[in-house]
Amino acid sequence: MSSTTTPHGGDFDTPTLDMESAELLQTISEHGGYAYVRMASLAATGDVRAAEAALEMAWEQLHSGPWQSVLPVWRDAYSMACLHVARHHNGNGEFKEALRVLDMGIIMGGTLLRKDLDSAIEKVSERAKSSRRVSEGSFEEGSVNNSEQRSLVHPEFHVSQVLQLLPIKSLSSKIVEKRSGLSLDKFLKDHYLAGTPVIISDCMVHWPAKTKWNNIDYLLRVAGDRTVPVEVGKNYLCTDWKQELITFSELLQRIKSNGGSPGGPTYLAQHPLFDQINELRKDIFIPDYCFAGGGELRSLNAWFGPAGTVTPLHHDPHHNILAQVVGKKYVRLYSASLSEELYPYSETMRTNSSQVDLDDIDERKFPKVQDLEFVDCILEEGDMLYIPPKWWHYVRSLTTSFSVSFWWSEGECSDAP
Repeated sequence: MSSTTTPHGGDFDTPTLDMESAELLQTISEHGGYAYVRMASLAATGDVRAAEAALEMAWEQLHSGPWQSVLPVWRDAYSMACLHVARHHNGNGEFKEALRVLDMGIIMGGTLLRKDLDSAIEKVSERAKSSRRVSEGSFEEGSVNNSEQRSLVHPEFHVSQVLQLLPIKSLSSKIVEKRSGLSLDKFLKDHYLAGTPVIISDCMVHWPAKTKWNNIDYLLRVAGDRTVPVEVGKNYLCTDWKQELITFSELLQRIKSNGGSPGGPTYLAQHPLFDQINELRKDIFIPDYCFAGGGELRSLNAWFGPAGTVTPLHHDPHHNILAQVVGKKYVRLYSASLSEELYPYSETMRTNSSQVDLDDIDERKFPKVQDLEFVDCILEEGDMLYIPPKWWHYVRSLTTSFSVSFWWSEGECSDAP
């Protein structure tokens, strides 16, 4: 049974919190958070119950209305409370729980205390690994040697097995051009400026992720205890779609059981996983193509889920390279010039998504869709697909799949002839 108080200092430092605490609490008071300030002040002295109470108060503020309307100060208040609670768990050797709380601070909290959260995660992770090494001996080394039996995806795969699952006319028309060793100059001229998709092969051979991410034991070791947001259900346009926060190890378990979840497949989709888990970030490199045109990288996101996960037909505002690290995906693309023919939703939040369900086209509502020209492909492991801005795309995982998307902005060269 844990005590009510834990000595201040619980094995990780919080320099930003120490420096900004007084001003942050003053701001919270100015926004009516007097009860929170009382609890947070007690939490700073090691009062665990006060820390948990502060965490609950901040959580309620985060859910008091639409996310966009939440005051930034309450997101920072939530991060503050997460640090206090995590310090208690870490001091008690409850490393999994400490990591869960710190991850929640990263996912739901503000930016003010981000460095403290990252630093605390690094310290807690190291203590957790040391604890496992002591209790399990050489378990980690043994599990890696067993990697053949612990692969996410096995090489046996035939297109004929999934062809009947794909949208009508798939792989029967124009296939996306595939180029090996594409120079930056050729990419800029033939695809970036021309606004045409291309598959670039042989550009990931030096990525550690190419071998490491297909090893279940490696993923469990570096990310198993970390909390991540996932989507559950067919896709984000369906009424039964929902979001959950689960550990990466639970996500792996669901994927191994064919995505099994009462609500449908579980998918880690468009999440900045590499900002959260530094070990995974070290396994990949930003492709040189992302600096074409003089733009800058806008976001770096992970997509990880079982066979059958679908991202419905939509478009994005930036240049995009989708790097297929593990497994295979089917991708269909329609030119940006066909936007009106693809019936985008009129609601503000969905204008970049099509009302057309390519898996079950309503021919009465959308009679001309099947005649529209498209290009498609099967994205193989090691392939990178360039998707120009505003190009519509539909994506289906054919196997368990781990992908990375790189979005970058327009540069000065984008208007060149």
